[in-house]
Amino acid sequence: MSKLKIAIQKKGRLSENSLKMLEECGIKFTNGTGKLKNDARNFPLEVLFLRDDDIPYYVESQVADIGIVGENVVLEHDRNVETIKQLNFGNCRLSLAIPREESYNSPSWFNGKRVATSYPNILGRYFKENNISAEVEVISGSVEIAPGIGLADGICDIVSTGSTLLSNGLKEVETVMKSQAVMIAAKGLESDRQEILERLLFRIMSVINASGNKYILLNAPDSAIEEICSILPGMKSPTILPLAIKGWNSIHSVIREDEFWEMITKLKKAGAEGILVIPIEKMIL
Repeated sequence: MSKLKIAIQKKGRLSENSLKMLEECGIKFTNGTGKLKNDARNFPLEVLFLRDDDIPYYVESQVADIGIVGENVVLEHDRNVETIKQLNFGNCRLSLAIPREESYNSPSWFNGKRVATSYPNILGRYFKENNISAEVEVISGSVEIAPGIGLADGICDIVSTGSTLLSNGLKEVETVMKSQAVMIAAKGLESDRQEILERLLFRIMSVINASGNKYILLNAPDSAIEEICSILPGMKSPTILPLAIKGWNSIHSVIREDEFWEMITKLKKAGAEGILVIPIEKMIL
């Protein structure tokens, strides 16, 4: 029986989030740590654990059929692969930063400067698009120390919270690109592996759809139903069920979590009572 081979980062937060997503898709793995590959027990999937920079190459070479990696890595290495799905985790940005004491007005500050980075291709394209002439110093790690040791005037590096920049006396001045985890695939997958990929993507979409949504239940009198339904549209429309108390109803709907707190005052003002918000594990559209 054919198996789909997926490459993920062998360690770090992106690796943890990738495995968590697969587990939320109901995929279980054999026991063991420190392995370079692992087989799923209940789905035709084999996981290869690789360095993130190597994943696009392994997918292009069809050693792996698909891979999960940051968009920044895909763009930097520019391999012949397809980006088939954004995965809504691993959010970060590739940013330019300079010493905190420096004055800064625009990207033109970097003209004639040296900039240290592990992403020379992305940075080179950014400088070209902005008509900036700067010298790019390529280093593979600890980019943030480059200005402090005199190697560069500024840096271009991945930023999540910005705390590493602050601890090294730097300030973020420009966002070169925003990034998140994406799924990439080799071109021309065989039909049996393409079918397995479609099954996997169906599960992943169910997990992603559920992650930003909540199930809401509330009680309301008959007189409030119309107004509350205008505030709380569901995937098609809210579900309305009569309560044992005459003239009262239970209204059920699905809402975006980030919209709930903006709605709560309107709901209560419209007559909603006993509001419950429940996490959704999976959502099939």
